[in-house]
Amino acid sequence: MENRYSVHPEQVKRFTTEELRSHFLMDTLFTENKLTMYYSHEDRVVIGGAAPGQSELKLDAGDFLKTDFFLERREIGIINVGQPGAVKVGDDEYVLQTKDFLYIGMGNRDVSFKSLNGETAKFYFVSSGAHQSYPTQKAALSELKPDRLGDAAASNVRSLYKVIHQDGIQSCQLMMGITMLDENNNWNTMPAHVHDRRMEAYLYLDLEKDSKVFHFMGQPDETRHLVVGNEQAVLSPAWSIHSGAGTSNYSFVWAMAGENYTFTDMDLVPMDGLK
Repeated sequence: MENRYSVHPEQVKRFTTEELRSHFLMDTLFTENKLTMYYSHEDRVVIGGAAPGQSELKLDAGDFLKTDFFLERREIGIINVGQPGAVKVGDDEYVLQTKDFLYIGMGNRDVSFKSLNGETAKFYFVSSGAHQSYPTQKAALSELKPDRLGDAAASNVRSLYKVIHQDGIQSCQLMMGITMLDENNNWNTMPAHVHDRRMEAYLYLDLEKDSKVFHFMGQPDETRHLVVGNEQAVLSPAWSIHSGAGTSNYSFVWAMAGENYTFTDMDLVPMDGLK
C-alpha cells in the first residue's frame, strides 16, 4: 500500500512535472499475481488493482488499515477491465466479464479475485469508508442503459454509465461508473467543473499503445496537466478540475467519495474562467 498525502493547492502551483506525477498519478495498477493499492488521504479512499494469475488474490491490506479485515469499516466498488474473472465474497462467487461492476458492502470479511480460462483478469477497485452495510450487487455492462452526451462539433460524443449512485446500486458514500468516448472523439468533462464536497479518481483505459491522455488538473485559474497512459489512474482533490483530451478515443472509470450523495452536485467552471 502506497501512501498519498493531501496537498494544498497553493503548494501545487510550484510543483515540477515529477512532483505532480508522484502526488497525483498512479502509473502502476496491474502487475501479474499482485495486489497493488494506493491510500489517499483525500476522503480516505483506497484505489487499487488486482491481476490474478494462476492463483487467487485475497483483498488484504495487512496492518495498514489497523482493522481485522479490509471491509470491516469500508465498502468497495470493483470493475473488471481485463479478461473474464470472478470475485469471491464469502461463499458466493460473482463472474465479471469485461467492464462488469461489483459493489461489496461493509462487513464482508473474505473477498478474493481470480482469473478464468487461463487469461488474466484485471480488477480495478475503489474503496471508501462506510457506516452501514449495503447488499453486494453486480451490474453487467450489457444490461446498463447509458446517458448519451456531447456532440461531434465539440469532439466529446460519449456514453455515460452511472452504476453505483443514488438512483442505482446503493452505497454509503461511494459513487462509480464509466464513460466511453465514441471513435474520433477525445474530450472529457469540458467545460470543466469542481465539486468541493467530494474527491474523484479517473482510471483511463482502452487507449492504443502509442496514445496518451492529457489530463488537466488544478484550480480553474491555475491549471496543470499530466500525461497519462493506458490503465493509469489520476487522483483529483476536491479543489481540482478533472478533464482530459486524448490523442485517440478512450474510456475512463470515475469514482467519487465524500459528502452529498448526489451525482449532480458540482460547480461548473465557465470557459473564460480557465487559465
